[in-house]
Amino acid sequence: MRHQKKINHLGRTSAHRKAMLSNMASSLILHKRISTTLAKAKALRSYVEPLITRAKDDSTHSRRIAFSYLQNKEAVSELFREISKKIMERPGGYTRILKTGMRAGDNADMCFIELVDYNEVMLGGKKEEAKSKTTRRGRRGGKKEDETEKKSPAPKDEKEIKKPKKAAKKAEGTEGPAEAKPEENPEAKES
Repeated sequence: MRHQKKINHLGRTSAHRKAMLSNMASSLILHKRISTTLAKAKALRSYVEPLITRAKDDSTHSRRIAFSYLQNKEAVSELFREISKKIMERPGGYTRILKTGMRAGDNADMCFIELVDYNEVMLGGKKEEAKSKTTRRGRRGGKKEDETEKKSPAPKDEKEIKKPKKAAKKAEGTEGPAEAKPEENPEAKES
């Protein structure tokens, strides 16, 4: 019985499986996104995420352990130089699996596996949300003085402030046409 044995053997010997996962992890680190079957992507996720977590601590020991898994100098240097900077604040979940459908030949589930912080399309909306979150103020926090002045225009005349609403309407009705007549012909005033 194979109780408690979670590893997916992927129909390969252990040496073949280790070599395949090492190559796929190197490709994922170098290219940021690869296309593969769903079963391989799930196996790769459990293989590569601990390596990315280890890249947060840039020490000789961490680099040697990463190299023992990847066997690729370029991938190790990319992991510790570029990727570790982007994922420094992320507490896990560095990869994303996106299903793409079935393969034509054998109807296998296909998918993309990608590094989360390198997908520009999905990060586009999140960056805007993050910006709005940083500028948000508390419930009782005062607004900037510039914004309050722009929203509430100051009254033009002091007379308008003192008049009640009914008196202001009556005054507008009588004064409106009288004031309009001289303004219609401004040239007459000038000459």
